[in-house]
Amino acid sequence: MRVPSRSPGHQPGPPAASTAPARRRPPVGPLRRSPSPGPDLDAYRAAVAELLVEVGALATAPSTAARQVLIDARLREPALAAVLDATPQGFVGARETLLLEMARYQPNERSSAADLTALVRIYLLSRIDVMWWRDAPTYLTDAQVNASPELVDLEWLRRRDLLRFRYQEQPATLLGRGVRALRRRVRPDATPRTAGLLFRRARREMVAFLNDVAREFAASTPTGTPPLWVTSLVRSAEHQYRLRRLGYAAMVPSGHCLGWAVDVELAWYERFGVRETLGGLLLARQQAGEVNVVDEGQAWHLCLAPGARRRLRRAYEAEMGI
Repeated sequence: MRVPSRSPGHQPGPPAASTAPARRRPPVGPLRRSPSPGPDLDAYRAAVAELLVEVGALATAPSTAARQVLIDARLREPALAAVLDATPQGFVGARETLLLEMARYQPNERSSAADLTALVRIYLLSRIDVMWWRDAPTYLTDAQVNASPELVDLEWLRRRDLLRFRYQEQPATLLGRGVRALRRRVRPDATPRTAGLLFRRARREMVAFLNDVAREFAASTPTGTPPLWVTSLVRSAEHQYRLRRLGYAAMVPSGHCLGWAVDVELAWYERFGVRETLGGLLLARQQAGEVNVVDEGQAWHLCLAPGARRRLRRAYEAEMGI
């Protein structure tokens, strides 16, 4: 098992080139086997669900020691350990991070983790994201997000009617925040209650994925249902730590800081009677192996699977006429 890494993330860079002349040799012995499949994610999710029942039964403050013993024992089970060991932190780092998150947990209005059980669920299920994308570079700073050629400007696409989903940006000025607050008082349910996007940028594959989900959602709901609403996309690690200081359940490492995760609104669609419809569509895509889904209450966290990347990149280029 690997020890936890102290690095904030892999940095992009060219591989070292070999100066030795390449020589082709005839194959000897049996052909190499194809790489073994990754951890069983269905078994992992089932094991997480079982663990959550036990954590919920030990949710009171006097049960702190018992919870730690439970977590320490259950995480070593093969179904759970296989995923955690495949993350950048390795099994030891992932386990220690979870125990630290639990020790520091304080419920508050901003956090998507309504209780300790929700915190454990969000952390463990989001480890699938970082296992999938363990070799992807992390966006460490806001400047890296804004300058990355791998990300496209959503506003540029929106103005050309190339987006099928909606979002709103965080107000950049005091006046903007005042106008937002006034609108919420006048029409409190006109839009989801979310701070909005700090970065209106996304990977091309994520744009294609969200457009695809938005079209399916529109086709599955009554006329007049609002389009799919995105509450968060790419974040820098710098911003992720800002959110943590404000009390949000912003996990680290995070698929958001790799550009492969997105949060979509769920709770707001209850008033239109289509929350279950949207949830079902997202879970069907998880079952098909396209995404990882984490129920965070008001919004659901989605991370794209590496196997869907090529198809969605082609879809984006076809949509944009590239």
